[in-house]
Amino acid sequence: MADLPLTTLLFTLLCCLVSATSTTVNVKPGTSIQSAISSAKPGSKIVIEPGKYYEQLLITTSDLIISAKAGVILLPPSTFSSNPCSNLAGPGTEAGICIVGKDVVFADFVKEHRKVLQVGQYIQNVKVEGFEVDSFGLNIAVVGAENAEVRKNTVHDGIAYGILTVGSKSSLITRNTLHSADLKFIAICMDDKSDVHVTQNVISDYGIALCVQTNEADVGHNKVSNVCFGVLVDPGVDGAQVTHNHVGAANPLCQTLFGGFAGGILVNGATNAGVRHNDVSGISDFGNVNQTAYGIGLVDDPQSVATGNQITHNTVVGNDVDLLVVASGKNEVDHNNCASSIPEGVCPQ
Repeated sequence: MADLPLTTLLFTLLCCLVSATSTTVNVKPGTSIQSAISSAKPGSKIVIEPGKYYEQLLITTSDLIISAKAGVILLPPSTFSSNPCSNLAGPGTEAGICIVGKDVVFADFVKEHRKVLQVGQYIQNVKVEGFEVDSFGLNIAVVGAENAEVRKNTVHDGIAYGILTVGSKSSLITRNTLHSADLKFIAICMDDKSDVHVTQNVISDYGIALCVQTNEADVGHNKVSNVCFGVLVDPGVDGAQVTHNHVGAANPLCQTLFGGFAGGILVNGATNAGVRHNDVSGISDFGNVNQTAYGIGLVDDPQSVATGNQITHNTVVGNDVDLLVVASGKNEVDHNNCASSIPEGVCPQ
């Protein structure tokens, strides 16, 4: 046999290696998605055929792609199995899809969700795409993960959360559609260790659309409507970037189901946030004399002074109050297209 060129041998070996480590598994209605996930090796792709699947999914293997075709609907099973995401968003809550690392240590539940204290080993490079996930306690949870991607899913009626990423690194939550029928709590919340990107999502009919609890979070190009708060940057969060988002009209139900509060973007006791090039309109308290609805708010928290924030180059029009600035720290609020403010004089004359 003639000697083969070295490049040919290397290419052949590479192809053999890829074929040995990459597997595509198809799951059809009547079979179990979880069984396919549990038996998958790193590098596998699991493709879900259209249909209804009454399952909760636990993903603990790195380097997986789990891709649902159009028409795949994930619904709560009749009986749940306990896993690391159980009770994550409060007692009794279960996740529809739980992406979780090894040996995750949680704080006790106090409010909203359990904090991650420690991750033994991060699960890496998991992508979940194309699912319709409906009516779990929280629909998709990313816990103790690195480079996880949640893309192009349709998320309905997550009771506590539509999507929650907590204790993770370099998460990407993008191009998802989230909706609730009766003003559920939070659509997307990011409480990661670092470097989270939440972009190009479409969100409607939640109490809070986007909850920012990660330093230097990138929250951009999202479309939000019919909610009580569009973007809420929490006290003590440093360096979050909230840019190029569209926040539309507030939901009238906020006056009865969410304490009457309504705001487009709120920087609450955060530091060094950049709120730029956002479009906020239609935020109203619908005549509630006990509340003030505003397009963009910058306020101190009792435990944290808002300082170093830049709120610039936003279009904030057609709100009860366009800009609300009640912060004692040094901040920049300038070059915004707006007509009304508290205090007066913040908008260009």
